[in-house]
Amino acid sequence: MVPSGCNILLAESAGFCFGVKRSVEIAEKTVSEYGQCASFGPLIHNADVISKLEKKGLRVLNDVSDVKEGERVIIRAHGVAPEIYTELNDAGAEVIDATCPKVKLIHNIARKASEDGDFVIIIGMKKHPEVEAISGYCSECIIAEDPSETEKLLRDALPSIVDKNICVVSQTTQTRDNYTKCCDMIKNMCTNVKIFDTICVATSTRQGEAEKISSECDAVIVIGGKHSANSIHLAEICRRNCADVRFIANADELDLTGLSGGKTVGITAGASTPSWIIKEVINKMSDEIVNGEAIIEEKPTAEKEMSFDEMLEESLKPIYNGDKVKGIVAAISGTEVSVDLGAKYSGFIPTSEFTDAGEKVEDVLKVGDEVEGVVVRVNDVEGTAQISKKRLDATKIWSDLEEAVENGEVLEGVVTEENKGGVVVNIKGVRVFVPASQTNIPKDSELAQLLKQTVKLKITEVNKARKRVVGSIRRAVQADRKALLEKFWDEIEEGKRFKGIVKSLTGYGAFVDIGGVDGMVHVSELSWGRIRQPSEVVSVGDEIEVYVISFDKEKRKISLGYKDPNADPWKIFMNTYKVGDVAKVRIVKLMDFGAFAEVVPGVDGLIHISQIANRRIEKPSEVLTVGDEVEAKITAVDEEKQKISLSIRALSEPAPAEAPATEESAEDEVVFEISESGETRGEVEETEDAPAEAAETSVTEVAAETAE
Repeated sequence: MVPSGCNILLAESAGFCFGVKRSVEIAEKTVSEYGQCASFGPLIHNADVISKLEKKGLRVLNDVSDVKEGERVIIRAHGVAPEIYTELNDAGAEVIDATCPKVKLIHNIARKASEDGDFVIIIGMKKHPEVEAISGYCSECIIAEDPSETEKLLRDALPSIVDKNICVVSQTTQTRDNYTKCCDMIKNMCTNVKIFDTICVATSTRQGEAEKISSECDAVIVIGGKHSANSIHLAEICRRNCADVRFIANADELDLTGLSGGKTVGITAGASTPSWIIKEVINKMSDEIVNGEAIIEEKPTAEKEMSFDEMLEESLKPIYNGDKVKGIVAAISGTEVSVDLGAKYSGFIPTSEFTDAGEKVEDVLKVGDEVEGVVVRVNDVEGTAQISKKRLDATKIWSDLEEAVENGEVLEGVVTEENKGGVVVNIKGVRVFVPASQTNIPKDSELAQLLKQTVKLKITEVNKARKRVVGSIRRAVQADRKALLEKFWDEIEEGKRFKGIVKSLTGYGAFVDIGGVDGMVHVSELSWGRIRQPSEVVSVGDEIEVYVISFDKEKRKISLGYKDPNADPWKIFMNTYKVGDVAKVRIVKLMDFGAFAEVVPGVDGLIHISQIANRRIEKPSEVLTVGDEVEAKITAVDEEKQKISLSIRALSEPAPAEAPATEESAEDEVVFEISESGETRGEVEETEDAPAEAAETSVTEVAAETAE
């Protein structure tokens, strides 16, 4: 028994959704007109509703083999796979399709994806009839219920679908939170993903109300079938916020034990729950309240069930020219779209109002979609009303244009004509004038080049009374450029790679455009080899790949690299040779104190004059010539200074027996360093043959020769 003063809060959208209500109405009408008929599977997930329909003459078929010749078979709200239609027709049945239009839309998406060779991922309950029907329209698909299962199944499927696009749809009653997490998982794993929002709007609304009502109430009663996916999800949502949630199918299962005085009890119901079951639950609660003091809070909305008298009165209301109306697309023909207005009038809109040149109305509109427009002509005799969608759109667009001026919003339109002062851009039927100075076209250039182009522009002036709108393409371009620059500087990091265009060359480097921002590649970062001018490596206009070495956000400066770090000659040398190895080298320069030889491209080693031959020579040129290729032994490597010592003499003399080092063994040691500019720095250790004074003179001469 509910204590005195208990509040009962009823969710606004509790009960039948549009698709379920439509299916039940089709079944009731068919039974009323023809008597005995059947439905393929339970029409909806509500045993009480099915029981009432069975008493009126509707039997449930679970297999095509059960159908009778000529029997009328209603396709349930959840839909069926395409082969079921074929089998029913082959069995001689008259098929009446009561599939929810929202579900039909998913069938079309899945069919189109399969025709295009896409791989389909369905987020929903595997054994649910709606999901089973959707999978019937897919050539390849997986069905997952949560993010972890999505990741596992997708990872298993990836090797076979690596070259395919991926199409993602959800069961209409899926929770928004779960679907979003699954989609995020898929986007992290794949790049070629098309995600369709196929969660029913009514479902999202109902779930949002369940979230709110469960956080405000002490207890919540969820009414719905135990096999109804949307009812199960409602109960799950409520349990996240409320400890006392009671999931019932009807008033007979209602148990109010444990409720104490002053509590607020919330009531919500799944999409397959009719209004009469909800009322039975409320009436039972009211009957058990002490002194009959229940407070029932209800907020009437368009989606809430009305009584028969209320619905009848609503349907008989007249409509007039100029009225704004909403309706559901009932049928689409070659010339017009039929709209169910929920009144005694049948509305129609010319198909031309939904399409531009070359488009098909079926590509932008589906049966079951909600549309709105303005009544332009009423025919009381025929009970029809002509509706204009464009007229309503035109009214809205003027409001949008006025808001765009205030908000600085960037809009899109098509350039339709050129005149002396500028161009005209069409934005949803409204002519927007763009002065020549605001077209972002260089002065004295032909404005005709903009014709038929889709452009972005900012609205600068709106005068609705004079039907005058002025816009600026230039301001939109500037806004886009600013936004791109801000995004660029927010995302830049060291090591990040870009494809850029060489814009200009200087003596010290090249400037590269990497998406609206210029960075500089210093001449030392253009090549591992020695170059004098950047033009030896790149030319203006070249597309090259660069990476960020460093950057300064405040000064808006970026230092870029072009040479591949993996192609570092020193790394190649270190990975190829070690001390003691014999290498085939090429003589590149002769000096008084020795010869420089290229070991690998970009890395040179020194063959000291004492290591050129096994006899005393005055100059390296007595034995070697630039360009000679000889074999030399690597005798020493200084990793820190990146210096290599080589010896030809070591290959012509037998290795001496192990003996202690003597002062004479060190007489050939040379310590030197050659800078990038060619200057030689260092010293030659003093020996009898090469006194310190001579060594210093030799180094000075080398520096002078190098500078020349």
